[in-house]
Amino acid sequence: MHKQSDEAAVTTIFTAIEHSRTADEVARQIEALILEGVLRDGDRLPGERELAADMEVSRPILRDALKALEARGLLATRPGGGTFVANIVGEVFADPMRQLIATHPKATADYLEYRREVEAVAAELAARRATQADKALLEDVIHRMHHAHAQGGFAEQVEIDAEFHNAVVEAAHNFVLLHTMRSCYRLLAEGVFYNRSKVFDLPGARDRLLAQHVAIFEAIRDGKPEEARKAAIDHIAFVERASAEAERTDEWERVAALRLRQRTENSTRNNKPKRPGAAE
Repeated sequence: MHKQSDEAAVTTIFTAIEHSRTADEVARQIEALILEGVLRDGDRLPGERELAADMEVSRPILRDALKALEARGLLATRPGGGTFVANIVGEVFADPMRQLIATHPKATADYLEYRREVEAVAAELAARRATQADKALLEDVIHRMHHAHAQGGFAEQVEIDAEFHNAVVEAAHNFVLLHTMRSCYRLLAEGVFYNRSKVFDLPGARDRLLAQHVAIFEAIRDGKPEEARKAAIDHIAFVERASAEAERTDEWERVAALRLRQRTENSTRNNKPKRPGAAE
C-alpha cells in the first residue's frame, strides 16, 4: 500500500480554522482527513510550528488537539520522530482466523467472490463520482503500471496493482467501503489467500491483467458506470480462474515430482548389484 512519509507532501491538505479556533475544531479537521482516507496509516504530520501556521491556530491549541487524538488512538508519537497516523484500519480477522483461512482453499474462492461483488460496486460508484483529481491519480497509476509491465518487475507490478485498486475505491467516495477494502487488501498483500506470483506467471496473465486494469480506468475516466462495473467483474473473474489454474498446476507438479522420485528409486533398487549369496 502506498505510504506518504515526506512531511512536505501532506502539508497542503490542512486548511485554516475559520471559526472558534479551538482544539476540538483542529481535531475534527484531522479526523475528517483520516476518515476520508486522505491521511493514511503511517503518514507523518507536519511539524508543530508548520501545522499550527497552516491551520492558523496557536501551538498550545494544536498540542491539545494532537494529545486528544493520540489518546483516542488515532495518532501516535514516536520519540524524536514526529507524529504519525496510527494503524487504525486494523485487520478483518484476528491472527488465529487468518492462519485458519490460509490452510483452507475454499477461503480463497470466498474472498474472490466477495471482491468481485464489492469491487464492481466500487468501480460503478467511481465512474459516477470520480473528480478530476481522482482521474488524474488513476491515470498516473496506469502510466506507472504500463512502465512496470514493460520492465517486467514482479514486485513493482504487485505494488502498483494494489495501489490501483485502492485508488478506485478512493474514487468511489464511500469511507466505509474504503476502509473495509483497505483491510482486505492487506490480507492479499500478505499472501493469506493465494500466491499472486503464481497467477502472474501463467502464460499471458500479465498482459491480460494490464488490459483489465486499463479497461476499468477508462470506464471510470469516461464516466461509464455500467462499463466500469462489468470491467471490474471481468477482472476478478479472471483472477478467480487464474488462481484455480495456478493451484491445479501446483498439484500437477507435486504429483509429477512424486512419480519421478518413485520411479527413480525403483530403478535404483532394481539395478543395484546383488550381494554374493543373496537369495534370488
